[in-house]
Amino acid sequence: MESLSVPPPSWMTEDLTLLQEQTRKFLAGELVPHLEEWHEKGIMDRSAWTKLGEAGLLCAGIPEEYGGAGGTFAHETIINREFALAGLDSIGAPLHSGIVAPYILNYGTEEQKKKWLPRLATGELVGAIAMSEPGAGSDLQSVRTTAAKSGNGYVLNGSKTFITNGQHANLIIVVAKTDPSQGAKGTSLLVVETEETPGFRRGRKLKKLGMDWADTSELFFDDAKLPAEALLGAEEGQGFVQLMRDLPQERMIVATSAVGMIERALALTIDYVKQRKAFGKAIAEYQNTQFELAECKTEATIGRVFHDHCIERHLKRELDTTTASMAKYWLSDLQNKIVDRCLQLFGGYGFMDEYPISRMYRDARVQRIYAGTNEIMKVVIARSL
Repeated sequence: MESLSVPPPSWMTEDLTLLQEQTRKFLAGELVPHLEEWHEKGIMDRSAWTKLGEAGLLCAGIPEEYGGAGGTFAHETIINREFALAGLDSIGAPLHSGIVAPYILNYGTEEQKKKWLPRLATGELVGAIAMSEPGAGSDLQSVRTTAAKSGNGYVLNGSKTFITNGQHANLIIVVAKTDPSQGAKGTSLLVVETEETPGFRRGRKLKKLGMDWADTSELFFDDAKLPAEALLGAEEGQGFVQLMRDLPQERMIVATSAVGMIERALALTIDYVKQRKAFGKAIAEYQNTQFELAECKTEATIGRVFHDHCIERHLKRELDTTTASMAKYWLSDLQNKIVDRCLQLFGGYGFMDEYPISRMYRDARVQRIYAGTNEIMKVVIARSL
């Protein structure tokens, strides 16, 4: 599904091209046929996580010594783009592999890495990260969940909401205050293995505007008892710093999803307007249609080139938070704009749920909200002026 005439980026190697082909084939054969079923049920089958693990599509950027595929974030990017091109916009694997696993790799002790990463790579463990609370979204310093010392461990109390993978996750990184008096400096990350944690319970799967089969949920911790080893890393109070260091990668995951959906929307729309007739000729023959799609393709091309440039910088560890924020905000805004214009070209059919463009319109909206709202992105950018 190549709707743009953009040459491969400089970081696109032969093994990445092969990964792209293999991923596309696997998704088309194993996951895409279940989309309607998941859409109706409102949740992806748990078995899909195991299939992804068996296919090597989980934790592709994690070293082989910890059970991963030994790749880089380029491998994660290729896989994530294929998710978007295949219409798997609700899948929680990009967060699992590109956010949860790297936190453990980058900040965990050797014992923690060996304990959790191999099981994340196989899909035995499904990862989630619990940041947002009913009273704290983008403002992480306002987190009220606490992890109080108790004997040789912690007692976790609080609630989280809007948690991706919330119904399936059995390994959850929780943002909590280990010392509420210290503000941001008193924040730590604790890893909860749900099956071994009394006091943990899942709330409802949240009903949303889009992302229908994403198991976004509420989570509750009521005197949940955790061992000392649940603290990510060896020192308390490092949570806020850990979160800030990994933000550029999280924002690029959103940017990749945006670019993938843009390309899919354009491909589907171009195909549709060539077939759909009005007043005796194909919609594609009308100048209005041609101008609309010409503008969309131009803007999409600019977005794709900027995205690829940012990925290159990130692979070199040169991507700063400001530029990553630009990519997240601008590409998710562009995603919503282009999908809206494409839906208009579908006319009444674009408003029907059975047409993919309708679902894309709904699914795209959250991209401007999660991983830091686009307004927060602009604040970050403004600080660099």
